[in-house]
Amino acid sequence: MTGRLAGEVAFITGAASGIGAACALRFAEEGAALAGFDLETPASDTGEDWFAAREIAPETLFERGDVRDEQRVQQVVTSVRERLGRIDVLLNAAGVAGGGMIHTLDAEEWDRVLDINLKGTFVVSKHVLTAMLEQQSGSIVNIASVEGIEGFLGGSSYNASKGGVVLLTKNMAIDYARAGIRCNAICPGFINTPMFRAVMQDGPGKVIAEQVREAHQLGRFGEPREIAAAALFLASAEASFVTGVALPVDGGYTAGHRFHF
Repeated sequence: MTGRLAGEVAFITGAASGIGAACALRFAEEGAALAGFDLETPASDTGEDWFAAREIAPETLFERGDVRDEQRVQQVVTSVRERLGRIDVLLNAAGVAGGGMIHTLDAEEWDRVLDINLKGTFVVSKHVLTAMLEQQSGSIVNIASVEGIEGFLGGSSYNASKGGVVLLTKNMAIDYARAGIRCNAICPGFINTPMFRAVMQDGPGKVIAEQVREAHQLGRFGEPREIAAAALFLASAEASFVTGVALPVDGGYTAGHRFHF
């Protein structure tokens, strides 16, 4: 198979649905073998992209587990290396929503969001980097958020976790560049995923959904495949001179504000 990731192995967390599944499909279309990792098994109504990727990819693995569980992560990474030979691309897409005004937020909820979004990125990267260091090559793409580079009312734990991912990405880019390993982040705007719909259509964000949509200068929310296209670029050799970047893919959300007089 030919393609921008032909012959490469991509390890994707949060692969069962949303951005992770869309990236799996896009990577498969470009020739990558896939190793998916998620807390849940893909469901037909939310993981269509993953099922499509499985039909395309020359080799596909899917393992269940929690990105916070270092022992399980190490076990899965070892298994992937044994079965697929190497790991060339890591996409850290596992994440959860959360937040609230600090004075109302339980410490347990704070820990949950930070542990999954930030600590999970650290744990998975730690063990995949072992393989990449042996190879002296690799590309890591972390899914952060526009909320990791600017504030959002009540964002608290989510914004802190994604801001942490942005700075962790930059530090990893510095730490591993001379070993041939690039590390970049994508900061999506508000993207039409199951998590987004749970918050913005059926959850507390419903009352401000129209305002949030209008804050995107393109006047719409994004689609997972649009994030996957950016992830493919950063993962591939086309971005061979790109590292340490936090790339907004946000329909103009962070470009500025639109006012009418």
